[in-house]
Amino acid sequence: MAAPSQPHQATYDAIVIGAGIQGSFAAYHLAQRHRDTLLLEQFILPHSRGSSHGQSRITRSAYPRVPYARMMPDSFCLWQRLEAEAGTSLYRRTGLVVLGPAGDPELEGCRRSLGADQVLDATALAQRFPGLRLHAGEVAVWDCTGGVLFADRALRAVQEVFRRYGGTLRDGEKVLCIEPGAVLTVTTTAGVYRAPRLIITAGAWTGDLVAPLGLRLPLQPLRIDVCYWREKEPGSPGAGQAGPCFMTLGLSQAPHSIYGLPALEYPGLVKVCYHHGSPADPEERDRAPTGAPHPYITLLSNFISSYLPGLEPQPAVVETCLYTNTPDEDFILDRHPKFSNIIIGAGFSGHGFKLAPVVGKLLCELSLGEEPSHSTAPFAITRFPGVLRAAL
Repeated sequence: MAAPSQPHQATYDAIVIGAGIQGSFAAYHLAQRHRDTLLLEQFILPHSRGSSHGQSRITRSAYPRVPYARMMPDSFCLWQRLEAEAGTSLYRRTGLVVLGPAGDPELEGCRRSLGADQVLDATALAQRFPGLRLHAGEVAVWDCTGGVLFADRALRAVQEVFRRYGGTLRDGEKVLCIEPGAVLTVTTTAGVYRAPRLIITAGAWTGDLVAPLGLRLPLQPLRIDVCYWREKEPGSPGAGQAGPCFMTLGLSQAPHSIYGLPALEYPGLVKVCYHHGSPADPEERDRAPTGAPHPYITLLSNFISSYLPGLEPQPAVVETCLYTNTPDEDFILDRHPKFSNIIIGAGFSGHGFKLAPVVGKLLCELSLGEEPSHSTAPFAITRFPGVLRAAL
């Protein structure tokens, strides 16, 4: 995207490191506020090294945690605004089924977040989603707002609109050094840039970037198996392209939940994945983990045999993606405890894409010294003890 011969401006109003979906939205909001903004990306775009690639992500209103449930209406509105600005569709409504044991606390939280009684029994579920089975003692919650975000298209759209607002996007530039101060200095493999405010949204690389700034964030990159499954009878009702999205909560055989959605990447297949993975070095993401190369495939195969019997029990395609998890799987959205003009967005733990428009707005507001439009208290760095240490 960035031409090598393009002259390098040295000074900006704001710099954002990391052009995944979160950083791109932060830069978009800054540029929309008429701040001269530089968005830096270490890899040549588009790329599949981080957490924002691929054609599809689930979006939903149902959330067991209140802070996210409160942010989702704003997120839906901001996605719609981006669709209008970019002149393209970014979302397809399919509905979402959330299933699990009756009375499960997280499932109850999802039901409350929808503000209405949307509980389905096995008979009602079979009518809406005949490809999915409920078992004894289980219920399903129906979220009519749920659907599929077109991830790659969304990332391109927000970056294009950011540049239309006057923003500068430079890819293929790895950050080598951040020097804090009233005016920060960011040195990359291709230039030296200065700005009074900096936002770091570097995904699995965030920990390494902030360590020299005296922060030891408890971020764990995980290598996730992204699995696609073939229908036994193509075009069967309630599955494949025609089916809604789904997610599980509280199943004893899947403590980290399982989710599924129509596979836009591979027409005719269904994307079903486990919301957990193996610790990984982001620089070696494609290296198979020690031991079993795909440790959760058996778990998924057993789930599909039991709950989605219309699918073949072995995956047709297996790809990989990165999550960057915090210990509590809640985001980090906060100022650096020592350098207040450095803002950090990290630890999106595999559920941040749908919320990126709001996350970007919050990071923008924090960087401008404004009162955030949603409380960021649940996302404070200081909830983790011992994160601040002497700078190297």
